[in-house]
Amino acid sequence: MQEKLNRRDWFKTSLALTAGLSVTPALVQNLMAAPVSEAERAFLKQGKTTGAKVRLNSNENPYGPSEKAKKAVMQVLTEGNRYAFNELEDLKKIIAQKEGVDPSFILIGAGSGELLCQTGIAYGLEGGRVLSAYPTFGLLMNYAEEMNAVWDKVDLNEKLEFDYQKLLSSIKSDTRLVFSCNPNNPTGTVVDSAIVKSFCEEASKKTMVYADEAYIEFLEPSDQKSMVQLVQRTPNLIVSKTFSKIYGLAGLRIGYIVAHPDVVKKVGKYGDTISASQTAIAAAKASLGDEDFMKMTRDKNTIARKIFTDYLDHKKVFYGKSRTNVLLFPAPKEGKTMLTQLEEKGFLIRIWEYQQKEWCRVSIGTAEEMKAFVKAFDEVIA
Repeated sequence: MQEKLNRRDWFKTSLALTAGLSVTPALVQNLMAAPVSEAERAFLKQGKTTGAKVRLNSNENPYGPSEKAKKAVMQVLTEGNRYAFNELEDLKKIIAQKEGVDPSFILIGAGSGELLCQTGIAYGLEGGRVLSAYPTFGLLMNYAEEMNAVWDKVDLNEKLEFDYQKLLSSIKSDTRLVFSCNPNNPTGTVVDSAIVKSFCEEASKKTMVYADEAYIEFLEPSDQKSMVQLVQRTPNLIVSKTFSKIYGLAGLRIGYIVAHPDVVKKVGKYGDTISASQTAIAAAKASLGDEDFMKMTRDKNTIARKIFTDYLDHKKVFYGKSRTNVLLFPAPKEGKTMLTQLEEKGFLIRIWEYQQKEWCRVSIGTAEEMKAFVKAFDEVIA
């Protein structure tokens, strides 16, 4: 991985700081990998892994894409020679109707990741500070730092949940944006929507609020209380969603934000005019409203997650009470050793650093994968 100074020097060139800022694939790879722990750096120095591995390191949906999405992709392949201008506008209208806003409130990108990057650039260029709880998905803040903004971090509470009261009290006069992630990655923990709503209302009076809802569909429908409801009367609020998680389209890359049209324009100028592909758009259209597939994913994920949480409970290992497809808990053994030995047994996980300790972040696979992982994990930590 390149040193941050090298990346920052690159960003400081006059070309990089124009309104048409270009983000290279290499830079995306570097920043998407963050935060890379010392254990992971040491593990990666050993060389590339070989052979098929069970990927419990990327929070992917092991069941997707849905059959409807696959069929839509196959049908649209004949249009692969055409730019998807009209198709993009059609999807924007469909999403706008779903979210109850005008299409001018919608910006579509190559996954919510691209939009997080663009937002980090847009608000990082203003200098000042960006604020979030930690650990969380840091891509937006990473990009803001590259623009010379300062990233202020507030620890999670003792349950590994966002502490919204502490976050609110940590907003400073030069805080340009505060980031919320509910449910949170890497913990999978969820804070009551009423608390998040109150936070968004109060914090948006002081600065821009970005509410990342990438994992919200893993909650039961009655619990999916999106902050989109606030956007039309709250100009200082951005809500992002993705098709990468519950819909299983991570490899196709499509997501969107809902925000005031002025904010959409501000963020949109740092991205491509049409980064979503014909196949991604077709799959997204087919996936929206596929309640059967989402329920299947939720149900299977709950069963698979319980296989591992039952094991952790038996071992009396503390973990954040996840309601999604990822778990975070203190590493019971030296991180590099765990990564190496689990890789040898065919499994990939992440090691995070938080409060001067190493933590395991494990994505939830299928029930069969989690049963095999429990056996391998138990042997590694014995």
